[in-house]
Amino acid sequence: MKSIFVFLSFVIISNVAHTQTKDDTLFVAHWNVENLFDTIDDSLKQDEEFLSTSEKEWTNERLDKKMYNLSRVIRSMNNGKGPDLLGVCEVEHQYLLDTLINKYLFDKSYKTAYLESPDGRGIDNGLIYNSKIFSFIAAKGFSVALPDGYKTRLIFYTSLLFNKKDTVHFFVNHWPSRRGGEDKSEVNRIEAAKTLRMVVDSLYRINIKSKIFIVGDFNDEPVNFSINDQLKAKPFLCDDVKPQNLKSENETDLFNCSYEAFSNGDGSYKYKDDFNMLDQIIISKNLLDGNEITYVCKSFGVYKPALMVTRTGKYMGAPFPTYGGARYLGGYSDHFPVITKFIFKSK
Repeated sequence: MKSIFVFLSFVIISNVAHTQTKDDTLFVAHWNVENLFDTIDDSLKQDEEFLSTSEKEWTNERLDKKMYNLSRVIRSMNNGKGPDLLGVCEVEHQYLLDTLINKYLFDKSYKTAYLESPDGRGIDNGLIYNSKIFSFIAAKGFSVALPDGYKTRLIFYTSLLFNKKDTVHFFVNHWPSRRGGEDKSEVNRIEAAKTLRMVVDSLYRINIKSKIFIVGDFNDEPVNFSINDQLKAKPFLCDDVKPQNLKSENETDLFNCSYEAFSNGDGSYKYKDDFNMLDQIIISKNLLDGNEITYVCKSFGVYKPALMVTRTGKYMGAPFPTYGGARYLGGYSDHFPVITKFIFKSK
């Protein structure tokens, strides 16, 4: 715990905010890109499923097609400008993200941040960021100790400096799955929530006004215990978010931008006949209270460009994936991205 506090203290005190001179818009997104694996057998990872010799016959041509598809969706975000911050999960190695931005998004000013995690399959979390407006400060991964000792994905933390003025803290999550049943596996996601909440509290102890973005595939929905009670990410409706209402809130509260869309029946992942809001964007109170950075109310959305929506059949309306079981479909991902907008206000 002490080492976390020291690390985060260094991140925060090494940056002094300058005066803003104009308004800026920030477009934030998250996407589970569904098994972005290379075609090389990694002896340290359980990646046999994604080799040319496997049942799925995962080849360089199919990998290139996958990256091209991902880039099409990323390019289409933010009115064709692409996101400023894009958290991603299910990536095997950083060089895959680097290849994505250098080969398929080469005209953008993107850079990546990434850490290898102890996850057995090797599907990790990373960040793509706009280097014109963000400078990298530091990155750290936080381990989640599951009750059964299984090694799961790191909670990936990056601190960035926006326009040389504001330090922001960005967390990318991919919490343990519901394999074995939602109820039986819930304890694993509660442990992930505890770990994340501990780190968030460490940030708040250093600076109660910390600007925190939390994105990810949580494998739980906004009203589940792990999110709502353990992480303390409060559901809210935009009509209720008024400065006078927020004054009475705890300064360490987190707010779940995805709740309103969830309450309207929307979701990022389709399981059987139901859409689940597994992918979410959660923010600190400091991003809601109308000071330097303000969440654009109702800007959260599940991003469903027509090019990646299944058009016919029993899965009509669901994301168009790369595979259907072992059958190659040549699609995008089994998750839709989620998006939000923020304004950095002048002082």
